[in-house]
Amino acid sequence: MAISKPFLAFALLSMLLLLQLGQAYEMVNKIDEATIAASKINCGAACKARCRLSSRPNLCHRACGTCCARCRCVPPGTSGNQKVCPCYYNMTTHGGRRKCP
Repeated sequence: MAISKPFLAFALLSMLLLLQLGQAYEMVNKIDEATIAASKINCGAACKARCRLSSRPNLCHRACGTCCARCRCVPPGTSGNQKVCPCYYNMTTHGGRRKCP
């Protein structure tokens, strides 16, 4: 029983395709890990800076911490500038008011 040439060619091409898919999968995983590492923010420090002049610092820290954890972004400064972080800007309470300080 000899192996036919078409079957041998098919087997070779299949192995090459599997090798390429494996390399592509590894590359995607490396990119995902780099994206996750780059998107981490120190929410505690960012919210401390954001809420340092607040009249209600505990409330400000709690709200800012929630927003930072969800959006991975805190606008610069102690107030305003919320449009820098669209997720942060668009988050609202049940009453329709802006959630994030």
